[in-house]
Amino acid sequence: MQAHDIIKKPLLSEKNTQAQEVGRYCFLVDRRASKDQIVQAIKTLYKVDVEQVNTQVRKGKMRRMKVGLVQESDTKKATVRVKQGQLIELF
Repeated sequence: MQAHDIIKKPLLSEKNTQAQEVGRYCFLVDRRASKDQIVQAIKTLYKVDVEQVNTQVRKGKMRRMKVGLVQESDTKKATVRVKQGQLIELF
């Protein structure tokens, strides 16, 4: 997989924005990606050194739609900690 296929988008919330001040960034990643692949993708896309990666698979919820109940797909979230003094410019 290519780096842009592994890292889908950054996750922005109030909690994640506060974590960016400490050097932690959250990304929505491909569900099949391993931690090593995530580290290489972050290094390739953002040119920073990664200290640690934590991943979490979030189960999809059942949503009520016009056509009935629909199961959302599972997603994978990666929290990446970069070395001190390095930043990822998301905007």
